[in-house]
Amino acid sequence: MNESGGPVVVATDEQHAVAVDIERWRSLAEQSLRHEGVDSGELDLLFVDEDTMTGLNTQHMGEDRPTDVLSFPLDGAADDPFGDNLIGDVVVCPVYAGRQAADHVGDRGHDGSLDDELALLIVHGVLHILGHDHAEPDETGRMQAAELELLDTHHRGSRRS
Repeated sequence: MNESGGPVVVATDEQHAVAVDIERWRSLAEQSLRHEGVDSGELDLLFVDEDTMTGLNTQHMGEDRPTDVLSFPLDGAADDPFGDNLIGDVVVCPVYAGRQAADHVGDRGHDGSLDDELALLIVHGVLHILGHDHAEPDETGRMQAAELELLDTHHRGSRRS
């Protein structure tokens, strides 16, 4: 737990290709957790290169290619998602995110920038950790609505101030 109570997000930049504002993205993940009712626990947010992401995607998803974000809820965290525990890991590949950012222009207010893409991926990853999914159309709608609310409140709102 951090000094003010609530969840703790530990952010690490393990890649060098894209400049990443670690504190900004750590804060977005933490605010998203709080917004969703998480009052304790620890989440790791990692930024990795394409080779690392390809390895993780191959090992855990059976896809031998890089991807934008992977979420790993920790075993047992679902049984006590808001307890004093490790919540899980969200892993983001900034290089991959940069290549696909323009594809999301207009999607949930996305402006096509790497900034908006990283924000979307972090929020998306956090929501997966908390049990959201998009395998079915009704789940997709709920998850996208939650993403929009978090992005409007904790990402786009902070740009206006």
